[in-house]
Amino acid sequence: MTTITIRQANAADVEALISLMNEYIVDFYKRPQPTKKQLRNLINHLFQHPDAGVQFIATQNDEAVGFSTLYFTFSTTRVKPVAILNDLYVTEKARGQKIGEKLFSTSHQYTKEHQYAAMSWETAYDNTGAQMLYRKMGGNVTNDEWIHYDISNDIL
Repeated sequence: MTTITIRQANAADVEALISLMNEYIVDFYKRPQPTKKQLRNLINHLFQHPDAGVQFIATQNDEAVGFSTLYFTFSTTRVKPVAILNDLYVTEKARGQKIGEKLFSTSHQYTKEHQYAAMSWETAYDNTGAQMLYRKMGGNVTNDEWIHYDISNDIL
């Protein structure tokens, strides 16, 4: 029987998270590969500064198969803290088992329990699988109200 568990990541998950994050960054998003040290520093930063963010890990029969990352900031217009779902990733072989839904729900529940005013996220236009998931989970497309910009400093 397949056992899927979603839980808050801890120090014992660092190597599994590094592997998942590399797959997510390099294989899925086709971005340059960060060093293990860079990823380890990012993960450990969240453990050391829980006010900055949190990660959740999905395991299937004790194998890491996905993760999500929430980063925390404030909204001036809401006068409250908000959470950004920056990452939600499930390995290709583990897709189709509602693991993405479980990671999303766990992340959203965390924001409600910790009284964040909202959880926001974005996805690529061509990531139709994620778009279907987000609509199913009750997400609202908000880009008709705001234009999102990004400026890269080309620092890796």
